[in-house]
Amino acid sequence: MKNIFLILSVLFLGISCQEKPKGYVIHGEVANLQDGMIYLKSFRNKMFFDFDSTKIKEGKFMFTGEVEMPLLFGLATEDMRYPTQFFVKNAEMKVVLDDADGKITVTNSPANDLFLGVILEVYEEGYHIDSLVARYPNSPVAAFYLYRYFTYQLSLDELKATRGRLSSSLQDLPYVRELDAIIEQLENIQVGRVAPDFTLPDTEGNPVSLSDFRGQYVLVDFWAAWCPHCRQKNPNIVSAYEAYKDKNFTIVGVSLDFNKNSWLKAIADDHLTWTQVSDLNYWDSEIPSLYGIRSIPGNVLIDPEGVILANNIMGTELQETLKEILQ
Repeated sequence: MKNIFLILSVLFLGISCQEKPKGYVIHGEVANLQDGMIYLKSFRNKMFFDFDSTKIKEGKFMFTGEVEMPLLFGLATEDMRYPTQFFVKNAEMKVVLDDADGKITVTNSPANDLFLGVILEVYEEGYHIDSLVARYPNSPVAAFYLYRYFTYQLSLDELKATRGRLSSSLQDLPYVRELDAIIEQLENIQVGRVAPDFTLPDTEGNPVSLSDFRGQYVLVDFWAAWCPHCRQKNPNIVSAYEAYKDKNFTIVGVSLDFNKNSWLKAIADDHLTWTQVSDLNYWDSEIPSLYGIRSIPGNVLIDPEGVILANNIMGTELQETLKEILQ
């Protein structure tokens, strides 16, 4: 009898253990939509990629899977232009998504509560990411915000110091791995270093290398046709080119476009008459990463020996720097 009881106890324990989800189970509802497809999207390098999909039935859906630690994902129906962001953890979560305005309610994800709880203050001008990292050094959310929004706002020393305050428990988090890679790249493009060489196709598909321009002062200009801020700054770059193109100065435009027609149209519309190159891989292009570029517009000024003279000089600073060097 005791043996039977023992066997039943073991079987019951095994069944109980199996009932507990190892990964995440997202029980979802969509307001204002009864059927259709919904997409779970993973986040990487400023972009969302389709990760999983399922059908919405009578306004409900479900996703299952596993994450190593809480990570940012996106949800989007076929009618939504941009995915709604939320943090997923290995647990049973309830998600309610409004198809009309993209608002989302998530239960049983503390990381998501923090993500939404600080989002407004993080976007405030002059916000110090140090304060979030200091309060939550163990949180993937703090690591995400540092990686996503502050790698291009902080100096290299500030970035390294803030990164150093993150807990070692996050060292395998994708955002932290990417952050460490960015820091390494930024160290390689400091003033006085030789600019990394690269080769990309021009508008006609011909390979062009940065080293082809040795012997000239070169402004490597990172931009894209889809970037409004870049387009607004293009007239200033055109002015600089016209003023100094006969004084051993040229520009190499590196586009982060993904649509060739849009890229070519922007070149023509903005009168960008210097060399233009792109692999049309958007943010997945290897060259912006090679130069630690996390936002555009961005640029690097290089001397005739290929040595970096300045990074991200815009507006009047660009004109004044070129005047000092070339006149």
